[in-house]
This record gives sequence, C-alpha cells and structure tokens, in this order.
Amino acid sequence: MSILEPTAPVEAESLFRRNMAAFMENRLAFGSAIVVVLFVLMAVFAPWIAPNDPYATNLFFRLQPPVWMEGGDWAYPLGADSLGRCILSRIIYGARISIFIGAAVIIVATSIGILAGLAAGYLRGWVDVVISRLVDILLGFPYLIFAIGLMAMMGPGLGNIILALAYKEWVIPCRVVRGETLATRELEYVEAARALGASGRHIMLREILPNILSPVIVVATIRMAHVIILEASLSFLGLGVQPPTASWGAMVADGRAFILVSWWVSTFPGLAILLLVLAINVASQGLRDAFDPRFTE
Repeated sequence: MSILEPTAPVEAESLFRRNMAAFMENRLAFGSAIVVVLFVLMAVFAPWIAPNDPYATNLFFRLQPPVWMEGGDWAYPLGADSLGRCILSRIIYGARISIFIGAAVIIVATSIGILAGLAAGYLRGWVDVVISRLVDILLGFPYLIFAIGLMAMMGPGLGNIILALAYKEWVIPCRVVRGETLATRELEYVEAARALGASGRHIMLREILPNILSPVIVVATIRMAHVIILEASLSFLGLGVQPPTASWGAMVADGRAFILVSWWVSTFPGLAILLLVLAINVASQGLRDAFDPRFTE
C-alpha cells in the first residue's frame, strides 16, 4: 500500500498532462482558446488599451466612418456612433460586460446545479422526484422568453440580468451531475467509503464530485457562449444593461436605424459577439474531446 499511495497523484497528473497535450494538438481548438484569452485580457486592461473614453460624446464626429473609408479618422479607428462615441472603445469596454455576466451566471448556475444534481442522484427518493420535476418544468419554457419575463418583472440592471439568466441555467449542469452521480454512486470506491461509515455529505463532495468534474467543466464552458448570446439579446431588446453603459447587444440595437447608411455602428459589435461566441464553442468542443473519457480513445 505504501508503494501505491505516492503513485496516485503522479498518475492523475500524467492523465491531466496527456489531456492537455491532446487539447493543444487540436490547433483549431487551441487557437480558439487563445482568442478567448485575448478577449479576457482586452476586458481586463480596457482602460489602458481603449483609444478614447467610451462614454464621451462628440457630435462633430457623429457617424464617423472607419479609418479605411473616405472621411475616416485615426482618432476613431472603427468609426463613431450616432452620438459621436468611439465604437472601438465601446467594443473593448463592452467585452467587460459580456464576459463578466457570462462568467458570473455560469459560476452561480453551475454551483447550484452541482449541489442539486448530487442530491438528486445520490439521495434518490422524493428528493430526486422534486428536483427532477422542477427541472422538467423549467426546461418546458423557452429560455429567452423566460428571461424576458423575469427581466420585465424585476427591471433592467446588471444584478437582475445575472439572476434572470442563472434562474434557469442551473438545470443543465444539474441534469449532467445527476446522470453522472447515478452512474458513480454504485462504484466500488463509493461502496467502500459507505462501508467505512462516511456520511452522505462526505461521499457526495469528496468521493463523487471530484470524479465527475470533467464533464461539468466542459458543459459549463459550452453554456457560457449561450449565456453571452442571451445577455446580448436582452440588451438588444432594451431589457439588459442600460445606456450609457457599453454593451454589445445595445450597440447593435443603436445602429439599426442607420444600418443602410452607417453599417459599421451595428456590424462591428455584432462581429465581436460572433467571434467570442464562436471561439468559446470551438474551444469547448476541443476540451470535451480531450477531457471527457467518453470522447477519448
């Protein structure tokens, strides 16, 4: 036993390294992960890299075209909106809103989903019935319509957006954790811990949870892209982040009236949403292939 115990962390570490090596060999996924990291760095260092104040208006530069078009100016590389605000600066600051809301919703929803899924899968009985029926009810509502209804009741605001999106987002990790727990609860190491008198809380948090985190992390990464789209949709409809705060969805909405004559007002924020969501989706697929045993050889 003394010979085997020190090798367990080494084996776990080598497995992690193999999975990371497999992920890095997937050039498309690894490149997408780099794009996501660049967006995060852009959001963190926004005050230092934004060329202008994103909230400063200047009607002399109203609907200024991008620098490569006739009439463009290097002071506004991607042009200006209807109030003369720098589009590039607002895109950079808007990354803060999208990434923060996406990360906050995923952290809150995944935490709730893990606890509910562990309880449903391990305790079974009436606990499983209540949680499973609640999940089925919430899944019966279209996500965006559900979020719109909640935002209409609670009112716009950053905190309310996080609550409205996390209110239903937890059901996805809950189902994943419940299924993994049902498959794990009868394995030998869980039976051994139960035979040694370990409590249900100890078994769920110390024995089962560490062994089912890989699929949960993969699902959480995939869902973050979905949450970013939902936040942009709510802001587009005027129910999300309120002006003058820079938000990609609100920027797209602001440019609707000028789409035929000043296409850059809506196009560049829309491209930012497209690029970030696509990068997260591709990177998460690469993580799934590398870290989920069901997708590895």
